[in-house]
Amino acid sequence: MTEVTILGAGVMGLSIATELASRGLTPRLIDPAGKPGAHACSWRAGGMLAPYCEAESAEPVVVRHGRNAADWWQAQGVEVTHRGTLVLAPSRDRAELDRFARMTEAHSPVDAETIATLEPELEGRFARGLFFGTESHLNPREALRVLRDRLAEKGIEIETDAAPTGLTVDARGLSARDELADLRGVRGEMLVLRCPEVTLTRTVRLLHPRIPLYIVPRGEGIYMIGATMLETGGKYRVTARSAVEMLSAAYALHPGFAEAEILELGSDARPAFPDNLPRLRRRGNTLYANGLYRHGYLLAPTVARMAADYITTGQRPEFMDEDHP
Repeated sequence: MTEVTILGAGVMGLSIATELASRGLTPRLIDPAGKPGAHACSWRAGGMLAPYCEAESAEPVVVRHGRNAADWWQAQGVEVTHRGTLVLAPSRDRAELDRFARMTEAHSPVDAETIATLEPELEGRFARGLFFGTESHLNPREALRVLRDRLAEKGIEIETDAAPTGLTVDARGLSARDELADLRGVRGEMLVLRCPEVTLTRTVRLLHPRIPLYIVPRGEGIYMIGATMLETGGKYRVTARSAVEMLSAAYALHPGFAEAEILELGSDARPAFPDNLPRLRRRGNTLYANGLYRHGYLLAPTVARMAADYITTGQRPEFMDEDHP
């Protein structure tokens, strides 16, 4: 039986371990930090399973594979909220809404009355929008916990201080940049608010000409607000400008957020290759699985399946690096 060691217990490493375990293997899982936490960029993700919205800036392959993500996560026992995505824009940015509609599919236009039906607390605040009814979202931290616990039930624990044996799968994200010269960091910044006065039930994207913003409900009056596509490799604290823009977006969406309690402010760098698509790269006895960009929870299931197929049957993955010079 193939002996496999996976380096990194973020969303990529845990997903690959899950797929290998489903095929009868018992991979070793090594991460110096132990259980998933704030050291990994997947800890601060939005958790949006929104392939059609991503088509606004992503390649068609992201949409094609992303459509299956929600089913995979549900099959692992992760709770997935199927409420769709509501895309809105202030009146001054209506041109952004029209552009977004042209670049995407699987949406329906909504007027003020329909917006109020979908989210009653937004009544009278926006005249137009787009509704992507088949999209969904999950809680990233809960998803990581579920994968970790299910692996532990199969005897696969996260080791913190051990040497790899057998085939090594390097899923360390940006920490693998010492081995992958073409890997870069794309910073994402997030804000977590508690605001029981506001009740939203689905992901809302608020379009902005410079920085796209999104608000994801976590339940019990807690919301995650994210800004993405900030091109830098550093893991810095959230900038004052980004914090102001995220808070302004929340207030523009609903004035009730002015009374929100700030629970968390965080920033991290997502690993990305030049074309912003994930890659599986074989170098000797190491298989690198990396480059999820901002599509971590959307594409990790696909990359994990490809890696597991390659390891167990030799099937060449669509994302094999050598096929994309």
